Amino acid sequence: MKMKAAVLRTQGLAHPFADSKPLSIETVDLAPPGPGEVLYEIRGAGLCHSDLSTIEGLRPRKLPTIPGHEAAGIVRDVGPGVTAFKPGDHVVSVFVSSCGDCRYCNRARPNLCESAFGARTNGTLISGSRRLACEDGADLFHYSGLSVFAEYAVVAENALVRIPDDIPLEDAAVFGCAVVTGVGAVLNTAQVPPGASMAVVGLGGVGMNALFGGLIAGAARIVAVDTNPAKLALAAELGATDTFLAGNEDSVAAIRDATDGGLDYVIETAGVIAAMELAYAITARGGTTVSAGLPAVNQRFSFPATAMVSDERTIKGSYMGSSVPRRDIPRFIALYRRGRLPVDKLRSAFIGFDQINEGFDRLADGSVLRQILRPHG
Repeated sequence: MKMKAAVLRTQGLAHPFADSKPLSIETVDLAPPGPGEVLYEIRGAGLCHSDLSTIEGLRPRKLPTIPGHEAAGIVRDVGPGVTAFKPGDHVVSVFVSSCGDCRYCNRARPNLCESAFGARTNGTLISGSRRLACEDGADLFHYSGLSVFAEYAVVAENALVRIPDDIPLEDAAVFGCAVVTGVGAVLNTAQVPPGASMAVVGLGGVGMNALFGGLIAGAARIVAVDTNPAKLALAAELGATDTFLAGNEDSVAAIRDATDGGLDYVIETAGVIAAMELAYAITARGGTTVSAGLPAVNQRFSFPATAMVSDERTIKGSYMGSSVPRRDIPRFIALYRRGRLPVDKLRSAFIGFDQINEGFDRLADGSVLRQILRPHG
């Protein structure tokens, strides 16, 4: 079938993207779903910093590709052997298409699936197949097994989670990345207990969801840290007990003084080393620093090794919020229904294909949280 999509052919083009136009809107070919695959219509797709990092060239991918890894939509067709879905089902995508039978999947850690990471490197679905092609027949690679900046996508069955039909799809779109990553970092990776103190460093879509995670966990104190005063103001409205502007020389001292020596748990979601250094510095003795951000692949973070022992520090990575999507997305949807995950308050705008490059400019300058692409207008 023919469809419209946003195609990335060159990484690292200069800002502003409104001028350099790294994403070109093209007509491409999408083959029918093969065994174990699902065709679904994209009704909403979030613009995420991981996509921005790819556009900027910080995360190399096989090109050309259709970016986008956070979406919700409606199943239109299923391939042979698919039993979990049928046409008409409402679904959320997840950006790790787990195989279900590697060492990590068998230990309930599908977010670390070995097969999924290999397919991502090769620009294929987890089966090794490709269903995308340029209109002239040239190669077109899959992005994270999803490629959702398009009208439709063919994905592996394990890349989708069914959701109730009454959930607005434009809200549901963010559950497969921002929600599972942010809320999951708090509830699954850090396992913040009731009454603990915690901080979130970096208040993008993932960071705001980590804030929601702290509220759900029952943290007694939730400190929000960012370089953007408007985001700090929103964090206060959403439940942060304290807010601090990052980037000042005395930021760390101010936070440690105000929190009696630091926080029990600190979640870093900015994906830059300066944010991770701040997060580590404001973690109390005996505390845990969790990094859910993705810096450039050549970046390094260092820490004093002696303090790791004498302070009993813990540093943890959190990929996809340590989530098991088919377990966690339904429970996060249930929290959304009860008003405890008000993701609609994080939506900055709806955009069409004609605004997608400008949308990534806004994401780069930090003026938005989540913009939702409507591929069908």
